[in-house]
Amino acid sequence: MIATILILVCCTMLPTASQATLSADPSGAVVSPPSIPDNEETRALLEQSLSAAEIEQEIIRITAEQEVLGAKVSQLSKQAEEKKLAIVDKQERAGAIVRSYYMGDRDGLLVAFLSAKSISKVLVLYDYYETIIGREHDILKEYEDQYKDLKATLTANQRSSNKLAELKRSLEEQKVRVAELNKKIDSGVRDSSDPEKMNALLQEFTLYWENIGIHEVNTYFKALSAAMNNLPQFIQSREGVLTRKGMTYNLNLKDEDLNEFLQSQNKLFTDFSFQFNEGLVTAFGKRGGLSLKLTGHYTIQKKPVNGLIFNVDNIEFNGLKLPESTRKSLDEDFDLGFYPEKIISFLHADKVDTKDGILHVQLSISF
Repeated sequence: MIATILILVCCTMLPTASQATLSADPSGAVVSPPSIPDNEETRALLEQSLSAAEIEQEIIRITAEQEVLGAKVSQLSKQAEEKKLAIVDKQERAGAIVRSYYMGDRDGLLVAFLSAKSISKVLVLYDYYETIIGREHDILKEYEDQYKDLKATLTANQRSSNKLAELKRSLEEQKVRVAELNKKIDSGVRDSSDPEKMNALLQEFTLYWENIGIHEVNTYFKALSAAMNNLPQFIQSREGVLTRKGMTYNLNLKDEDLNEFLQSQNKLFTDFSFQFNEGLVTAFGKRGGLSLKLTGHYTIQKKPVNGLIFNVDNIEFNGLKLPESTRKSLDEDFDLGFYPEKIISFLHADKVDTKDGILHVQLSISF
C-alpha cells in the first residue's frame, strides 16, 4: 500500500502535457508552438503580450541593476566622507606651507645661509634648509595625491548617482508602458469571442516564447554571426565576385551565392535564404513549426573598423513582429556584418547598395 501511494504521489507531481511541450527536445527536434488563429485581432494581442513580457523582463533587469548601483553609490559616498576627514589635516598643513612661501617666511633661512662665514656652517645650514624644504614638499605631494584621489572618488560617485537617477526614470517609464499594454491586452481579451480561451492562448504562447522561441531566434543569429566571419574567404575563392578597375574594387555578391555559402557553413540554413532587393535585405528561415523573418539594410562603418554592418530593422517570429527591445538586443549582441580588410588588408568599403538580387560594394585602397 505504501509503495502504491508513493507511485501515485510521484505521478501527480509529473508535468502536464501542455507543460512538457515547453521544454526543449534533447534530440534536437523543434517543439511545435501553440496554434495561432489567423486573424489580426489575435495576432495584435499576441504581439502585445510578447512586448509586455519583454518589458517585465526589462523591469526585473533594471531593478537588479538599480540595487547594485544604489549600493555602489552608498559605498562611494562613505569613502568620500572618510577621505574628506583624512585630508583635513594635510589640507591645513599644505595651506600653511603655501602661505609661508608667499608671505616670505622662508626668507630668514635664505639670509642665514648667505651670511654664513664658514664652509662648515654653510653645509649645516644647507642640510637644515634641505630637510625643511624636502619635508614640506613631501607634505604638499601627499596632499596633492590625496586630493586627486578624493576628486576621483567624488567624480565616480556623481557619475554613478546620475546613472542611478537615469535608471529610476527608465524604470518608471517601463512600468507605465507595461501597465498601458496590459490594459490593452485585458480589453482585447474581454472583447474576444472566447475570453477564457484567448487568455489561455496568450499565456501559452508567452511561455513558449520565453522557453523555446527566444532560444531558437538566438540560435539562428549566433549561426549567422559565425558564418559571416568566414564570408571574406568565400568571396576570395569565388571567381567574379571581386573585380578591380584601377584603384577601385567592386564587390558584387548574388543572393544565391550568399545562400549557397550559408548552407555550406551550417545545416541550419538548409531552409533559410537571403534576398537582396532595392535598398532592403530580407532573410527568411523555417524549421519544424518555427519561422523567422528578418528585414534590414547594410551601412558603411568607418570607425573603429571599416566594415559593412547589417542593421536589423524588423524581426518576425512565426509571423509575429517581435518587440523593439528584442530587436535592439539581437542587433547589438550579434554582428552580422563583414569586413573588407579580411579579404585584402588595404581594402576599405566606401559605398553599398542592394538591388536585383545583388549586394554591391564599392571599395578603395587605403594604406
